[in-house]
Amino acid sequence: MTRLRWKDGWRLVLPVAILAMLVVCLLDPGRYWVLWILVPLTLLALWDFFQRPHTLLRNFPITGHIRWIMEALRPYLRSYIVESDLDGRPFSIDERALVYARAKGDLDDHPMGTELDVYSSEYEWMTHSIAPNDSADKNPRVLVGGPQCSKPYQASVLNISAMSFGSLGSNAIEALNLGAKLGGFYHDTGEGGISRYHRKHGGDLTWEIGSGYFGCHDGQGHFDAEMFRDNAQHEQVRMIEIKLSQGAKPGHGGVLPGAKVTEEIAEARGVEVGQDCVSPAGHSAFSNPIEMLEWSARLRDLSGGKPVGIKLCVGQPHEVMAIMKAMLETDILLDYIVVDGGEGGTGAAPVELSNRVGYPLREGLIIVRNALVGSGLKDRIKLAASGKVHSGAGLAANAALGADWCNAGRAFMFSLGCVQSMRCHTGLCPTGVATQNPTRQRGLVVEDKAERVARFHQQTVKALHMIMVSMGLQHPRDIRPEHFHERISDMRSQSIDKVYDFLSEGELLGGSASESYAAMWNAAQASSFRSVAA
Repeated sequence: MTRLRWKDGWRLVLPVAILAMLVVCLLDPGRYWVLWILVPLTLLALWDFFQRPHTLLRNFPITGHIRWIMEALRPYLRSYIVESDLDGRPFSIDERALVYARAKGDLDDHPMGTELDVYSSEYEWMTHSIAPNDSADKNPRVLVGGPQCSKPYQASVLNISAMSFGSLGSNAIEALNLGAKLGGFYHDTGEGGISRYHRKHGGDLTWEIGSGYFGCHDGQGHFDAEMFRDNAQHEQVRMIEIKLSQGAKPGHGGVLPGAKVTEEIAEARGVEVGQDCVSPAGHSAFSNPIEMLEWSARLRDLSGGKPVGIKLCVGQPHEVMAIMKAMLETDILLDYIVVDGGEGGTGAAPVELSNRVGYPLREGLIIVRNALVGSGLKDRIKLAASGKVHSGAGLAANAALGADWCNAGRAFMFSLGCVQSMRCHTGLCPTGVATQNPTRQRGLVVEDKAERVARFHQQTVKALHMIMVSMGLQHPRDIRPEHFHERISDMRSQSIDKVYDFLSEGELLGGSASESYAAMWNAAQASSFRSVAA
């Protein structure tokens, strides 16, 4: 056994001093009140000294706890004291402050010019015109629904991204949906089904269908057509979205343990209270591109003709090309595609997946844009972007890359009061957004926060309008890659179409696409998500 050497005794100075003071207090009745402090500390010191799991506490009783205290406080100290206004991740203080100001209706102007390093390789900008267009659309909309859709939807250019009830609390879901109702934009349900809180205020919904088929499964995890039809034909549901993957954890399923499945969550997901909610990694309703399109057409018919689209984080580009080939071969068209960036995510995810798997939004969006344009389908299928969107400049940049509209998750969480405490996965969200704890949810007042949600949307679209005016354009669809510039180095910059390949209409079909895109196209097959080479 290792012996405690006398020269190491300094580490016990504090515990021994506390014990000595305890003896003095026992000898002097006038100091008994000090025992309320000394007795607990003495017991803690003895516990630390003799416990086995933590070496630090055995060697440094009481004082060793300082390490855990500082570790717990570190995220808050770093965020509010150490970090500069521009350095925070995933969102900087300046980015969050912009959302807070717009949500509250506070002044969001900035004095003394930009704080950004305009000669840094991270800097990018939109090009303005000498002839501004004062008549640019103030509330631009996007008609979603191709030729096979009988109930198209007029979507806003900014909407609430997928966040399920269960991940977010009931008050947060209510506030988001009421805000969508007030502001005239849609609220994506997330794959957790349509809850009573999504329905309460009547805001437009996009119903996301994941691999667990929550709200439309047969109890064994398989798709139930009748249950789907009953929910999808509800007037509040405006579009259907098939979730193939998400940016935070692409290709990963999940399990909500039965212990967390309350009556309300069970009702939304169509399961029994206390039953595990399983989301497999992949869908059981289809196994290849053609089957996926046939299923999407079935969903469109069952919903009464509403737009049906897919959401994915791009992984292997030939799979995107396979979907294009399948649409050309079957003549079954999706109404829209949402590209989720690898930097996206509002909830918990395995760190390896969130950090190292999936294309970032920019590259993924360009690949899908080129697939649609290069195969001659872009005029019939709309394209949306989701991933760290929080400003009018972000909307404009994504429009330049081919997006018809954008979805935002974390930005709308900020508008509810989220302070980026990074506690979403613990159930201990301090602002009552990402928690089912009724005490913490109490602080989130639905009516107040709904107004902030609507105001943030309004002010962000207004900022996009100002950009379009300065660029001399009428609608976000008029923004082109050549309008978006990126700095390559401190000495050079280029428009984004000089940095990435942007295909022309039908290039993939005509065989004139660049070598890299031709390889993607040639590797794809309509009958399988696997590459031809595999």
